[in-house]
Amino acid sequence: MEFSAVLALSLILGALLALVFAAGFKKNKQPEQEQTTTTTGDESPVKAPGTKRPKPQQRAKKERPQQHSFTHPLLASALKSHSSNVTCLDFSSNGKYLASCADDRTVRIWSTKDFLDRDHKCLRANVELDHATLVRFSPDSRAFITWLANGETIRIFKMVKKEDGTFNFKAAPEDFPQRHKGIVINIGIAATGKFIMTASVDTTILIWDLKGEVLASINTNQMSTSYAAISPCGRFVASCGFTPDVKVWEVCFTKSGEFKEVTRAFDLKGHSAGVYSFDFSNDSRRMVTVSKDGTWRLWDTDVEYKKKQDPYLLRTVPCSVSEGSRIAISPDARAVAVCTGRDVCVYSTTSGEKEEEFQGVHSEDITDLKFDTNNRFLVCTGDRAVRVFHNATGYRSAVRDLQELLKKTSNDGVKLRLQQQLKDAQNALDTVLNAHKTDQNKQ
Repeated sequence: MEFSAVLALSLILGALLALVFAAGFKKNKQPEQEQTTTTTGDESPVKAPGTKRPKPQQRAKKERPQQHSFTHPLLASALKSHSSNVTCLDFSSNGKYLASCADDRTVRIWSTKDFLDRDHKCLRANVELDHATLVRFSPDSRAFITWLANGETIRIFKMVKKEDGTFNFKAAPEDFPQRHKGIVINIGIAATGKFIMTASVDTTILIWDLKGEVLASINTNQMSTSYAAISPCGRFVASCGFTPDVKVWEVCFTKSGEFKEVTRAFDLKGHSAGVYSFDFSNDSRRMVTVSKDGTWRLWDTDVEYKKKQDPYLLRTVPCSVSEGSRIAISPDARAVAVCTGRDVCVYSTTSGEKEEEFQGVHSEDITDLKFDTNNRFLVCTGDRAVRVFHNATGYRSAVRDLQELLKKTSNDGVKLRLQQQLKDAQNALDTVLNAHKTDQNKQ
Protein backbone atom coordinates (compact mmCIF):
# COMPACT_ATOMS: atom_id res chain seq x y z
CA MET A 1 0.00 0.00 0.00
CA GLU A 2 2.84 2.35 0.91
CA PHE A 3 4.65 1.41 -2.36
CA SER A 4 1.53 2.29 -4.44
CA ALA A 5 1.33 5.75 -2.87
CA VAL A 6 4.96 6.49 -3.73
CA LEU A 7 4.47 5.31 -7.34
CA ALA A 8 1.40 7.51 -7.78
CA LEU A 9 3.25 10.54 -6.43
CA SER A 10 6.17 9.94 -8.88
CA LEU A 11 3.80 9.77 -11.86
CA ILE A 12 2.15 13.08 -10.87
CA LEU A 13 5.54 14.85 -10.52
CA GLY A 14 6.70 13.47 -13.89
CA ALA A 15 3.58 14.78 -15.64
CA LEU A 16 4.06 18.25 -14.14
CA LEU A 17 7.69 18.38 -15.31
CA ALA A 18 6.65 17.38 -18.85
CA LEU A 19 4.09 20.23 -18.99
CA VAL A 20 6.69 22.78 -17.80
CA PHE A 21 9.23 21.59 -20.43
CA ALA A 22 6.68 21.75 -23.26
CA ALA A 23 5.64 25.30 -22.33
CA GLY A 24 9.27 26.46 -22.25
CA PHE A 25 10.07 24.87 -25.66
CA LYS A 26 7.08 26.60 -27.31
CA LYS A 27 8.10 29.96 -25.86
CA ASN A 28 11.73 29.63 -27.10
CA LYS A 29 10.69 28.52 -30.59
CA GLN A 30 8.55 31.58 -31.30
CA PRO A 31 11.43 34.11 -31.88
CA GLU A 32 13.08 31.72 -34.36
CA GLN A 33 9.94 31.69 -36.48
CA GLU A 34 9.79 35.48 -36.41
CA GLN A 35 13.38 35.70 -37.96
CA THR A 36 12.77 33.38 -40.90
CA THR A 37 13.86 34.81 -44.29
CA THR A 38 13.59 33.63 -47.85
CA THR A 39 16.11 34.24 -50.64
CA THR A 40 15.82 34.99 -54.31
CA GLY A 41 17.92 33.32 -56.98
CA ASP A 42 20.80 35.75 -56.40
CA GLU A 43 20.90 34.84 -52.70
CA SER A 44 19.75 38.34 -51.60
CA PRO A 45 17.64 38.17 -48.43
CA VAL A 46 13.96 39.16 -48.86
CA LYS A 47 11.70 40.04 -45.97
CA ALA A 48 8.94 37.43 -45.51
CA PRO A 49 5.43 38.73 -44.75
CA GLY A 50 4.88 39.43 -41.10
CA THR A 51 8.53 38.97 -40.14
CA LYS A 52 11.16 41.31 -38.74
CA ARG A 53 14.21 42.15 -40.90
CA PRO A 54 17.32 40.61 -39.36
CA LYS A 55 20.25 42.83 -38.47
CA PRO A 56 22.98 42.60 -41.09
CA GLN A 57 26.02 40.65 -39.88
CA GLN A 58 29.38 42.37 -40.27
CA ARG A 59 32.09 40.25 -41.86
CA ALA A 60 35.23 39.96 -39.84
CA LYS A 61 38.10 41.67 -41.64
CA LYS A 62 40.93 39.32 -42.58
CA GLU A 63 44.02 41.03 -41.28
CA ARG A 64 47.14 40.65 -43.39
CA PRO A 65 50.15 39.67 -41.28
CA GLN A 66 52.57 42.53 -40.79
CA GLN A 67 55.94 42.53 -42.52
CA HIS A 68 58.92 41.63 -40.37
CA SER A 69 60.73 44.78 -39.26
CA PHE A 70 64.50 44.87 -39.70
CA THR A 71 67.02 47.71 -39.86
CA HIS A 72 70.80 47.86 -40.26
CA PRO A 73 73.25 50.56 -41.40
CA LEU A 74 74.19 48.45 -44.46
CA LEU A 75 70.60 47.64 -45.47
CA ALA A 76 70.14 49.25 -48.89
CA SER A 77 66.48 48.34 -49.40
CA ALA A 78 63.72 45.79 -48.86
CA LEU A 79 61.63 44.51 -51.78
CA LYS A 80 58.12 43.77 -50.51
CA SER A 81 55.62 43.13 -53.32
CA HIS A 82 55.12 39.39 -52.71
CA SER A 83 52.11 38.38 -50.62
CA SER A 84 53.61 35.09 -49.38
CA ASN A 85 57.02 33.63 -48.64
CA VAL A 86 59.75 34.01 -51.26
CA THR A 87 61.55 30.73 -51.97
CA CYS A 88 64.21 31.55 -54.59
CA LEU A 89 66.22 34.42 -56.10
CA ASP A 90 68.31 34.80 -59.25
CA PHE A 91 70.21 37.64 -60.95
CA SER A 92 70.28 37.94 -64.73
CA SER A 93 73.72 37.58 -66.34
CA ASN A 94 73.65 41.20 -67.55
CA GLY A 95 73.15 42.38 -63.97
CA LYS A 96 70.00 44.36 -64.77
CA TYR A 97 67.33 42.19 -63.16
CA LEU A 98 66.57 40.15 -60.06
CA ALA A 99 63.93 37.42 -60.25
CA SER A 100 62.05 36.20 -57.18
CA CYS A 101 59.40 33.50 -56.92
CA ALA A 102 56.99 32.84 -54.07
CA ASP A 103 54.04 30.77 -52.90
CA ASP A 104 51.70 33.52 -54.16
CA ARG A 105 51.80 32.03 -57.69
CA THR A 106 53.92 34.84 -59.11
CA VAL A 107 57.45 35.51 -60.30
CA ARG A 108 58.57 39.11 -59.79
CA ILE A 109 61.20 40.80 -61.96
CA TRP A 110 62.99 43.70 -60.23
CA SER A 111 65.32 46.29 -61.76
CA THR A 112 68.64 46.39 -59.92
CA LYS A 113 69.11 50.07 -60.78
CA ASP A 114 66.12 50.83 -58.51
CA PHE A 115 67.60 49.13 -55.43
CA LEU A 116 68.66 52.45 -53.89
CA ASP A 117 65.40 54.25 -54.69
CA ARG A 118 62.60 54.77 -52.20
CA ASP A 119 60.07 52.92 -54.37
CA HIS A 120 60.78 49.52 -55.88
CA LYS A 121 58.57 48.68 -58.83
CA CYS A 122 58.50 45.19 -60.28
CA LEU A 123 56.92 43.27 -63.13
CA ARG A 124 54.75 40.25 -62.36
CA ALA A 125 54.56 36.95 -64.20
CA ASN A 126 51.64 34.76 -63.12
CA VAL A 127 52.19 31.02 -62.73
CA GLU A 128 48.82 29.62 -63.78
CA LEU A 129 47.26 26.83 -61.65
CA ASP A 130 50.50 26.30 -59.72
CA HIS A 131 53.35 28.12 -58.00
CA ALA A 132 57.10 28.16 -58.57
CA THR A 133 59.62 27.11 -55.93
CA LEU A 134 62.73 27.81 -58.07
CA VAL A 135 63.55 30.34 -60.78
CA ARG A 136 66.60 30.80 -63.06
CA PHE A 137 67.34 33.32 -65.82
CA SER A 138 68.44 32.17 -69.27
CA PRO A 139 71.99 33.21 -70.34
CA ASP A 140 70.66 35.94 -72.66
CA SER A 141 68.39 37.36 -69.89
CA ARG A 142 65.38 37.08 -72.22
CA ALA A 143 63.68 34.12 -70.54
CA PHE A 144 63.56 32.26 -67.25
CA ILE A 145 62.69 28.76 -66.13
CA THR A 146 60.68 27.77 -63.07
CA TRP A 147 60.16 24.60 -61.11
CA LEU A 148 56.45 23.98 -60.48
CA ALA A 149 55.56 22.81 -56.99
CA ASN A 150 52.43 20.83 -57.89
CA GLY A 151 53.27 19.92 -61.48
CA GLU A 152 56.76 18.76 -60.39
CA THR A 153 58.28 19.88 -63.67
CA ILE A 154 59.92 22.81 -65.49
CA ARG A 155 57.98 25.62 -67.14
CA ILE A 156 59.75 28.12 -69.41
CA PHE A 157 58.69 31.78 -69.65
CA LYS A 158 59.81 34.09 -72.45
CA MET A 159 60.26 37.79 -71.69
CA VAL A 160 59.00 39.94 -74.57
CA LYS A 161 60.07 43.58 -74.27
CA LYS A 162 57.42 46.18 -75.08
CA GLU A 163 57.90 49.70 -76.46
CA ASP A 164 57.68 51.27 -72.99
CA GLY A 165 60.54 49.10 -71.75
CA THR A 166 58.39 46.71 -69.72
CA PHE A 167 57.91 43.03 -70.48
CA ASN A 168 55.20 40.57 -71.34
CA PHE A 169 55.70 37.06 -70.01
CA LYS A 170 54.64 34.16 -72.18
CA ALA A 171 54.75 30.59 -70.90
CA ALA A 172 55.88 27.87 -73.31
CA PRO A 173 53.04 25.76 -74.77
CA GLU A 174 54.17 22.64 -72.92
CA ASP A 175 55.95 21.95 -69.64
CA PHE A 176 58.82 19.49 -69.39
CA PRO A 177 57.81 15.85 -68.74
CA GLN A 178 57.90 14.55 -65.16
CA ARG A 179 61.05 12.53 -64.50
CA HIS A 180 62.07 13.03 -60.87
CA LYS A 181 60.80 10.80 -58.07
CA GLY A 182 62.23 12.86 -55.22
CA ILE A 183 61.72 16.49 -54.23
CA VAL A 184 63.69 18.81 -56.54
CA ILE A 185 66.04 21.13 -54.62
CA ASN A 186 67.62 23.13 -57.46
CA ILE A 187 67.57 23.84 -61.18
CA GLY A 188 69.89 25.73 -63.50
CA ILE A 189 70.72 26.70 -67.10
CA ALA A 190 74.29 26.49 -68.38
CA ALA A 191 75.84 29.80 -69.44
CA THR A 192 76.56 28.14 -72.79
CA GLY A 193 72.82 27.61 -73.27
CA LYS A 194 73.46 23.94 -74.07
CA PHE A 195 71.71 22.23 -71.16
CA ILE A 196 69.44 22.51 -68.12
CA MET A 197 70.06 20.78 -64.79
CA THR A 198 67.58 19.56 -62.18
CA ALA A 199 68.59 17.90 -58.90
CA SER A 200 66.50 16.10 -56.29
CA VAL A 201 67.10 14.96 -52.73
CA ASP A 202 67.13 11.32 -53.84
CA THR A 203 70.71 11.70 -55.25
CA THR A 204 69.48 12.07 -58.85
CA ILE A 205 70.71 14.87 -61.13
CA LEU A 206 69.21 15.10 -64.61
CA ILE A 207 70.78 16.85 -67.59
CA TRP A 208 68.21 18.09 -70.13
CA ASP A 209 68.33 19.74 -73.51
CA LEU A 210 66.33 22.94 -73.95
CA LYS A 211 63.41 21.04 -75.51
CA GLY A 212 62.79 18.82 -72.49
CA GLU A 213 64.69 15.66 -73.49
CA VAL A 214 66.83 13.99 -70.84
CA LEU A 215 70.45 13.77 -72.02
CA ALA A 216 71.94 12.07 -68.94
CA SER A 217 71.19 10.99 -65.40
CA ILE A 218 73.78 11.28 -62.61
CA ASN A 219 73.67 9.32 -59.35
CA THR A 220 75.58 11.34 -56.74
CA ASN A 221 75.92 8.34 -54.36
CA GLN A 222 75.77 10.77 -51.43
CA MET A 223 72.80 9.07 -49.68
CA SER A 224 70.92 12.38 -49.87
CA THR A 225 71.59 15.61 -51.75
CA SER A 226 71.43 18.94 -49.94
CA TYR A 227 72.48 21.19 -52.86
CA ALA A 228 73.51 21.06 -56.52
CA ALA A 229 74.36 23.73 -59.10
CA ILE A 230 75.92 24.51 -62.48
CA SER A 231 79.22 26.42 -62.53
CA PRO A 232 79.10 29.96 -64.01
CA CYS A 233 81.33 28.84 -66.90
CA GLY A 234 78.67 26.30 -67.89
CA ARG A 235 81.04 23.33 -67.98
CA PHE A 236 80.51 21.73 -64.57
CA VAL A 237 77.73 20.36 -62.40
CA ALA A 238 78.42 19.86 -58.69
CA SER A 239 76.55 18.39 -55.73
CA CYS A 240 76.92 17.96 -51.98
CA GLY A 241 74.97 16.12 -49.33
CA PHE A 242 75.26 13.61 -46.52
CA THR A 243 78.91 12.77 -47.28
CA PRO A 244 81.74 15.21 -46.33
CA ASP A 245 82.73 16.07 -49.89
CA VAL A 246 81.57 17.97 -52.97
CA LYS A 247 81.51 16.05 -56.24
CA VAL A 248 82.03 17.83 -59.56
CA TRP A 249 81.28 16.50 -63.06
CA GLU A 250 82.01 17.94 -66.50
CA VAL A 251 79.17 17.96 -69.05
CA CYS A 252 80.89 17.38 -72.39
CA PHE A 253 79.73 18.34 -75.88
CA THR A 254 81.28 17.79 -79.31
CA LYS A 255 82.72 20.66 -81.37
CA SER A 256 79.51 20.68 -83.38
CA GLY A 257 77.49 21.23 -80.16
CA GLU A 258 76.05 17.74 -79.71
CA PHE A 259 75.92 16.18 -76.27
CA LYS A 260 78.71 13.68 -75.69
CA GLU A 261 78.92 12.50 -72.05
CA VAL A 262 79.14 13.41 -68.38
CA THR A 263 82.49 12.61 -66.77
CA ARG A 264 83.82 12.96 -63.21
CA ALA A 265 86.06 16.03 -62.93
CA PHE A 266 87.23 16.43 -59.31
CA ASP A 267 86.14 16.34 -55.65
CA LEU A 268 86.50 18.79 -52.78
CA LYS A 269 87.59 16.66 -49.81
CA GLY A 270 88.47 17.68 -46.29
CA HIS A 271 85.31 18.43 -44.30
CA SER A 272 84.63 16.05 -41.41
CA ALA A 273 80.84 16.07 -41.80
CA GLY A 274 78.17 16.52 -44.48
CA VAL A 275 78.28 19.63 -46.67
CA TYR A 276 75.19 21.86 -46.61
CA SER A 277 75.97 24.14 -49.56
CA PHE A 278 78.63 25.49 -51.93
CA ASP A 279 79.12 28.26 -54.47
CA PHE A 280 81.37 29.20 -57.40
CA SER A 281 83.11 32.49 -58.13
CA ASN A 282 82.17 34.11 -61.41
CA ASP A 283 85.16 32.64 -63.30
CA SER A 284 84.70 29.19 -61.66
CA ARG A 285 88.31 29.34 -60.38
CA ARG A 286 87.26 29.49 -56.73
CA MET A 287 84.68 27.55 -54.74
CA VAL A 288 83.40 27.87 -51.18
CA THR A 289 81.73 25.19 -49.05
CA VAL A 290 79.92 25.22 -45.70
CA SER A 291 79.64 22.06 -43.62
CA LYS A 292 77.92 20.52 -40.65
CA ASP A 293 81.39 20.42 -39.05
CA GLY A 294 81.04 24.16 -38.28
CA THR A 295 83.43 25.57 -40.89
CA TRP A 296 83.41 27.16 -44.31
CA ARG A 297 86.26 26.55 -46.73
CA LEU A 298 87.76 28.40 -49.70
CA TRP A 299 89.16 26.30 -52.57
CA ASP A 300 91.31 26.95 -55.63
CA THR A 301 89.61 24.95 -58.39
CA ASP A 302 91.74 26.28 -61.26
CA VAL A 303 93.49 22.92 -61.66
CA GLU A 304 94.32 20.45 -64.42
CA TYR A 305 91.84 17.83 -63.24
CA LYS A 306 92.33 15.75 -66.40
CA LYS A 307 95.89 15.20 -65.15
CA LYS A 308 94.48 14.13 -61.76
CA GLN A 309 95.41 17.42 -60.09
CA ASP A 310 93.30 18.05 -57.00
CA PRO A 311 91.87 21.44 -55.95
CA TYR A 312 93.87 23.38 -53.34
CA LEU A 313 92.41 24.24 -49.95
CA LEU A 314 93.14 27.94 -49.39
CA ARG A 315 91.36 28.68 -46.12
CA THR A 316 89.29 27.07 -43.36
CA VAL A 317 87.18 29.39 -41.19
CA PRO A 318 85.01 28.46 -38.15
CA CYS A 319 81.40 29.67 -38.43
CA SER A 320 77.93 29.13 -37.02
CA VAL A 321 75.88 26.62 -39.00
CA SER A 322 72.50 24.92 -38.84
CA GLU A 323 70.48 22.55 -40.99
CA GLY A 324 69.94 24.29 -44.31
CA SER A 325 72.81 26.78 -44.02
CA ARG A 326 73.69 28.44 -47.32
CA ILE A 327 76.93 30.00 -48.55
CA ALA A 328 77.57 32.55 -51.31
CA ILE A 329 80.79 33.99 -52.73
CA SER A 330 80.90 37.34 -54.51
CA PRO A 331 81.63 37.16 -58.26
CA ASP A 332 85.14 38.62 -57.70
CA ALA A 333 85.76 36.09 -54.87
CA ARG A 334 86.53 38.82 -52.31
CA ALA A 335 83.58 38.29 -49.93
CA VAL A 336 81.75 35.25 -48.57
CA ALA A 337 78.33 35.22 -46.89
CA VAL A 338 77.05 32.38 -44.70
CA CYS A 339 73.52 32.15 -43.33
CA THR A 340 72.38 30.13 -40.35
CA GLY A 341 68.72 30.25 -39.41
CA ARG A 342 67.67 33.90 -39.73
CA ASP A 343 71.16 35.41 -39.46
CA VAL A 344 73.85 36.27 -42.04
CA CYS A 345 77.59 36.71 -41.53
CA VAL A 346 79.94 38.19 -44.16
CA TYR A 347 83.65 37.34 -44.30
CA SER A 348 86.68 38.56 -46.21
CA THR A 349 88.28 35.80 -48.28
CA THR A 350 91.64 37.58 -48.03
CA SER A 351 91.83 37.51 -44.23
CA GLY A 352 89.08 35.06 -43.28
CA GLU A 353 87.83 37.63 -40.75
CA LYS A 354 84.12 38.12 -40.08
CA GLU A 355 83.42 41.74 -41.01
CA GLU A 356 79.63 41.98 -40.83
CA GLU A 357 76.85 40.22 -38.95
CA PHE A 358 73.14 40.70 -39.66
CA GLN A 359 70.89 39.14 -37.00
CA GLY A 360 67.17 38.41 -37.34
CA VAL A 361 67.08 39.51 -40.97
CA HIS A 362 63.83 37.63 -41.65
CA SER A 363 60.91 36.28 -39.62
CA GLU A 364 61.68 32.74 -40.82
CA ASP A 365 64.82 30.80 -41.76
CA ILE A 366 66.65 32.17 -44.79
CA THR A 367 65.86 30.25 -47.99
CA ASP A 368 68.22 31.91 -50.48
CA LEU A 369 71.39 34.02 -50.42
CA LYS A 370 73.19 35.66 -53.36
CA PHE A 371 75.60 38.40 -54.43
CA ASP A 372 74.70 40.45 -57.49
CA THR A 373 76.80 40.09 -60.63
CA ASN A 374 78.48 43.49 -60.10
CA ASN A 375 79.69 42.80 -56.53
CA ARG A 376 77.64 45.71 -55.17
CA PHE A 377 74.91 43.95 -53.22
CA LEU A 378 74.11 40.88 -51.15
CA VAL A 379 70.46 39.76 -51.21
CA CYS A 380 68.61 37.21 -49.12
CA THR A 381 65.07 36.09 -48.36
CA GLY A 382 63.24 34.01 -45.79
CA ASP A 383 59.75 35.53 -45.64
CA ARG A 384 57.75 37.84 -47.95
CA ALA A 385 60.57 40.38 -48.30
CA VAL A 386 63.86 40.41 -50.18
CA ARG A 387 66.54 42.25 -48.19
CA VAL A 388 69.30 44.03 -50.12
CA PHE A 389 72.60 44.83 -48.35
CA HIS A 390 75.55 46.91 -49.51
CA ASN A 391 78.62 44.72 -50.06
CA ALA A 392 80.90 46.79 -47.81
CA THR A 393 83.11 43.75 -47.15
CA GLY A 394 83.76 43.43 -50.87
CA TYR A 395 84.70 47.10 -51.20
CA ARG A 396 87.10 46.88 -48.22
CA SER A 397 88.72 43.73 -49.61
CA ALA A 398 89.11 45.37 -53.02
CA VAL A 399 90.84 48.37 -51.45
CA ARG A 400 93.27 46.14 -49.52
CA ASP A 401 94.01 43.91 -52.54
CA LEU A 402 94.65 46.87 -54.85
CA GLN A 403 96.91 48.54 -52.30
CA GLU A 404 99.03 45.38 -52.12
CA LEU A 405 99.20 45.08 -55.90
CA LEU A 406 100.34 48.71 -56.20
CA LYS A 407 103.25 48.01 -53.87
CA LYS A 408 104.40 45.10 -56.02
CA THR A 409 104.12 46.62 -59.52
CA SER A 410 106.73 48.76 -61.24
CA ASN A 411 105.03 49.10 -64.62
CA ASP A 412 103.71 52.64 -65.04
CA GLY A 413 100.74 51.62 -67.19
CA VAL A 414 99.66 48.91 -64.74
CA LYS A 415 100.20 51.30 -61.84
CA LEU A 416 97.90 53.91 -63.37
CA ARG A 417 95.20 51.33 -63.98
CA LEU A 418 95.45 50.00 -60.41
CA GLN A 419 95.37 53.52 -58.98
CA GLN A 420 92.13 54.23 -60.83
CA GLN A 421 90.59 50.96 -59.64
CA LEU A 422 91.68 51.75 -56.08
CA LYS A 423 90.14 55.21 -56.29
CA ASP A 424 86.85 53.77 -57.57
CA ALA A 425 86.74 51.12 -54.83
CA GLN A 426 87.52 53.65 -52.09
CA ASN A 427 84.89 56.08 -53.40
CA ALA A 428 82.29 53.32 -53.49
CA LEU A 429 83.09 52.32 -49.90
CA ASP A 430 83.04 55.95 -48.69
CA THR A 431 79.71 56.57 -50.42
CA VAL A 432 78.13 53.57 -48.69
CA LEU A 433 79.50 54.41 -45.25
CA ASN A 434 78.74 58.15 -45.50
CA ALA A 435 75.19 57.46 -46.66
CA HIS A 436 74.59 55.36 -43.56
CA LYS A 437 76.05 58.00 -41.28
CA THR A 438 73.67 60.52 -42.83
CA ASP A 439 70.71 58.19 -42.30
CA GLN A 440 71.66 57.60 -38.67
CA ASN A 441 71.97 61.35 -38.01
CA LYS A 442 68.50 61.91 -39.48
CA GLN A 443 67.10 59.26 -37.14
